Amino acid sequence: PVPDTCILYLFVMLRPPLHSRLSDWPETSGASAVLQNERLRFIVCFLGVFVCYFYYGILQETITRGEYGHGEKKESFRFAQTLVFIQCIINAIFARILIQFFEGSRADHTKSWLYGLCSLSYLGAMVSSNSALQYVNYPTQVLGKSCKPIPVMILGVTILRKRYPMAKYLCVLLIVSGVALFLYKPNKGGASTDEHLFGFGEILLLLSLTMDGLTGVFQDHMRTRFQTSAYHMMLNINLWSTLVLGLVVLWTGEIWEFLSFTERHSSIFYNILLFGLTSALGQTFIFMTVVSFGPLTCSIITTTRKFFTILGSVLLFGNVITSMQWVGTLLVFLGLGLDSKFGKTPRKPMH
Repeated sequence: PVPDTCILYLFVMLRPPLHSRLSDWPETSGASAVLQNERLRFIVCFLGVFVCYFYYGILQETITRGEYGHGEKKESFRFAQTLVFIQCIINAIFARILIQFFEGSRADHTKSWLYGLCSLSYLGAMVSSNSALQYVNYPTQVLGKSCKPIPVMILGVTILRKRYPMAKYLCVLLIVSGVALFLYKPNKGGASTDEHLFGFGEILLLLSLTMDGLTGVFQDHMRTRFQTSAYHMMLNINLWSTLVLGLVVLWTGEIWEFLSFTERHSSIFYNILLFGLTSALGQTFIFMTVVSFGPLTCSIITTTRKFFTILGSVLLFGNVITSMQWVGTLLVFLGLGLDSKFGKTPRKPMH
């Protein structure tokens, strides 16, 4: 667990003035001046997302892939919707605390229906992506999700009429190609037994990517039209998601099966609590990134953190990197370097 002093210091670093957005901070000294510098702020956001979701991934694997019980009574965790439901509750509580400490009575003028639509697309992306794993293997699912920046950019251009520099398009292409090459592993075992279901899994991945793109559009609109703060965005999207998923798990009865499962295996509560905490911290950095740099940059960070997580696994556990994976490594670092140098979108003046 993260020490309380570290969390407090993190909060102090991330605290914005009550009268302005993150991008409009006045000249100050100390910790707040660190985040005033755009490059340093980007590094803080990137490392925050990476560290939080690295442990988040470990906990997710432990909870969902672990076996509970002994002998013939072993069982697995089958309550994905309830897990996300608990995750959204913790995220909402965490965001409420952040608002109380760092924004006080600052008004949020974002329309409630916009939060509702954003939460639906957000949940749709997660449910579709998780459901796709029933029909396609994990590398295929990750390969598909690595293309997330593409629908964000396409929908941003077509719906919001945004224009990105050509360098941004090339950087996104390099990063996506690099992550895809690194994660892709040919199936050496011949045809899969579920090959006839691959078409439906591919449709689910396409739906998930579309929902990701719509989520990016909604977030970008909130950021530019209402100057929505990161914490208000985090709070309201998770509140709406909690409402929707709460109705779903009650209607399906999954919540009661989950409670019965936790009675038999009470130790799972500790992992779920840590899972929710890392998710909340990770979402704090994600929404900070969305508000400060936009959803496209956020999608690039969340895509490349998968690459760095697997790269760390390779280095720590001595797995062999193939020539194709080395090419992917070079493409990702090249894309990140070029994006930080040439991929900046000029800021529009505030009125």
